[in-house]
Amino acid sequence: MGKTISIANQKGGVGKTTTAINLAASLAVLEFKTLLVDADPQANSTSGVGFDPRNVKTSIYECIINEVQPKDIILQTSTPNLFLLPSHIDLVGAEIEMIGLPNREYMMKGVLQKVKDDFDFIIIDCSPSLGLITINSLTASDSVIIPVQCEYFALEGLGKLLNTVKIVQTRLNPELEIEGILLTMYDTRLRLSNQVVEEVRTHFQQMVFDTIIQRTTKLGEAPSFGETIIMHDAMSKGAINYLNLARELLQKNNLTAIPSEDKNIPTQDQDESEKS
Repeated sequence: MGKTISIANQKGGVGKTTTAINLAASLAVLEFKTLLVDADPQANSTSGVGFDPRNVKTSIYECIINEVQPKDIILQTSTPNLFLLPSHIDLVGAEIEMIGLPNREYMMKGVLQKVKDDFDFIIIDCSPSLGLITINSLTASDSVIIPVQCEYFALEGLGKLLNTVKIVQTRLNPELEIEGILLTMYDTRLRLSNQVVEEVRTHFQQMVFDTIIQRTTKLGEAPSFGETIIMHDAMSKGAINYLNLARELLQKNNLTAIPSEDKNIPTQDQDESEKS
């Protein structure tokens, strides 16, 4: 059964969608079958991996509201092992339609449960709010990654998000964990960036990923081509940053160990028996 991770922060412009797209792509490149779930009505993750949201006829909205089977609408991206459950502007209305439904906080969990066994990782790009769709995403997740930009108001609103996570843990999903806080948009030229890194690490210590995502032109360019940073420029700093993040995530989840059967060096007798 795959691990479901939400990328969440109610602040906009912190690199949330960039992280969702490129972490998912990095895991896919490392040969983990990965589903990117676009749970944002802006559908930036959908366009960021090469699909025009205007051409999406069936999206996660229909899965939540009309009980469409997710496996019927999952799209294969141009990156091997990377798949997309697309979004559409219709998702804006889902929160209103869900208000009167029983178990409204568990709607997305029910959707993703149907495909969870088919993937190693499910990465959810949450909308920049703490509304019902984001609550659904957190309830459906095993853990959450919180992107924090290396800028002046970095910690603004973070307490509110952490409080929301605590409420979800208490009332809806006791298994939810904080996978880590990810520092994004780091500019090596700015003293402020270094101050923010120091402040966040002082406050949250082991909760902060070692990997820091640098601000680069290539990361900003890639979505306009409908490409992940790895497909756009695999040698760029952004690609290296997100591959390092994926490796760190795998290490935290004990998924980098070599399987025991692969550690066995065949003896000469084994070699000869295989040849015969």
